[in-house]
Amino acid sequence: MTTRDHGGGLDAAIAQYGGTRADWLDLSTGINPVAYEWSPPSSDAWRHLPDQGALKSLTNAARTFWRVPDGAEIIPASGASALIAQIPGMIPAKSVNIPHPTYNEHGHAFDTWGWTRSETADTQVLVNPNNPDGRFWSASDMRDGLTIIDESFCDVAPDKSLIDLAARPNVIMLKSFGKFWGLAGLRLGFAICLPELAQCLRDRIGPWAVSGPALAIGAQALDDDDWAAETRNRLARDVKKLDHILSAASLRIVGGTDLFRLTEARCARTLQERLARDRILVRTFPYSTTLVRFGLPGADTDWDRIKVALT
Repeated sequence: MTTRDHGGGLDAAIAQYGGTRADWLDLSTGINPVAYEWSPPSSDAWRHLPDQGALKSLTNAARTFWRVPDGAEIIPASGASALIAQIPGMIPAKSVNIPHPTYNEHGHAFDTWGWTRSETADTQVLVNPNNPDGRFWSASDMRDGLTIIDESFCDVAPDKSLIDLAARPNVIMLKSFGKFWGLAGLRLGFAICLPELAQCLRDRIGPWAVSGPALAIGAQALDDDDWAAETRNRLARDVKKLDHILSAASLRIVGGTDLFRLTEARCARTLQERLARDRILVRTFPYSTTLVRFGLPGADTDWDRIKVALT
């Protein structure tokens, strides 16, 4: 069974190193630290079961924002991880190609449903851009079987999206809301695919898979093109600033996206522990003794903290 390691886990860090949540700077995730500021949903969104009108508003906004091809349907769910967990059960288990390293929930889901791993399998998972190294894939990397294309981090680089492939049979495109909009706690994600696969997914996740407030806030954010454009520009500037800080600390940058940077250190665990003593949490990986991932700081004081801690 694949190990399920993730960023976050601030409670465990506090238990080990002390302090309170307010004392810590969490750079272990790839979540935008400057979240979208939404208008409060109506009281109906909280008091009633989500209705089809709210669902339609969200999917229409998603179709426009991501330029979803005609014929492909959009299935919102309570986070991309909820969809990842169900997809392997849609067809009989066989073998799957999941290029390593990548987001480990895909491997865990296929393992849970009894699949085996093979580099030559026609069924495949492509994380675009890949987490943690930021690799982009192309249509030429596609195989003949079921292909899951996880674009959870692609909103920082929409020109690299493979969304047009969602109009092909046997393709499921995944989109995450929490990363780019900085609202991971909202738990909102999307699958985009042709009707037959879409109906199978709907049957698996059941009715009311997304809360009324999440439907309303998601539609607001996806309709806000100006915020998205401004955010992409800010993230591009901020990641260059982070590059400068990391390089000055003699960390070699080996990959990443505009939401995080992957670096190589002499000893990843030693660096993680040293930063944790300063109440700064970064991401290491069980398969590497040298790789360390840094998310973006948000406030000016956060930038000062990581700069001082590294130098």
